[in-house]
Amino acid sequence: MKAIEKLRQRIHDASSMLCVGLDTDAAHLPARFGGDVLAFNRWLIDETAEFAAAFKPNIAYYEARGSTGWHDLEGTIRYLREQHPTVFTICDAKRGDISSTSEQYAAAIFDRLGFDAVTLHPYTGAEALRPFLERTDRASIILCRTSNPGAGELQDLLVDGLPLWEIIAERAARHWNAHGNVMLVVGATYPSELRRVRERVGDMPLLVPGIGTQGGSVDSVIEAGQAADGGGLLLNASRSIATSDDPAGAARTLRDTIRVAQRRFRTQVNEG
Repeated sequence: MKAIEKLRQRIHDASSMLCVGLDTDAAHLPARFGGDVLAFNRWLIDETAEFAAAFKPNIAYYEARGSTGWHDLEGTIRYLREQHPTVFTICDAKRGDISSTSEQYAAAIFDRLGFDAVTLHPYTGAEALRPFLERTDRASIILCRTSNPGAGELQDLLVDGLPLWEIIAERAARHWNAHGNVMLVVGATYPSELRRVRERVGDMPLLVPGIGTQGGSVDSVIEAGQAADGGGLLLNASRSIATSDDPAGAARTLRDTIRVAQRRFRTQVNEG
């Protein structure tokens, strides 16, 4: 099964568009884990997998700890593949370099680690993206309009009268998605931009960070970003779930909040 098909199937089967971020900081784990990141990740995955369509480790939290961190990352993705094989997996690595280097990144993330998808920078253009895009069995998730406060410094620059993020959305839809394996990152903190991206890319799946501690609104995301078929979104939450005293409850609540927003939006559309 190709990665985008796997994602859509998981969203349908779990009735969930929730992505749980695994931004695990060894220095801030509950005391009972004794700093064991892999043990914590396994526990968090088992607590929340029922309510999740995807899991997304941020590779920085693992690379920062050298070989020990890499071991934990390998163990985490292996555990996901073996114990929860239908869940979509994203390596949040934000890669993007010349083509020969990208080939090595793709080999590491897709072949060595076995992730379904990876986040990518578009700044180096199609040449750098091609080693990822040509992996038709995997998904390339390209940064478009990110959720951080300083995103506009470059992303809002005008190119032929359009902001750069909109140019990226259009190019992704028209040029980079030949194999139907492209997704975009669009932050929940910018719902008006999310709406314009959706208009540009049709039913392309969007990874939406910024829900929870960053203040993004689930209602606004669903209203602005839901595709015509009722899907097309993957809403990420990391700290708000991972640091909760009851991560299963937090994941369930957010999953249900997303469901309610979907139903409300469908009702508004039908009545309108």
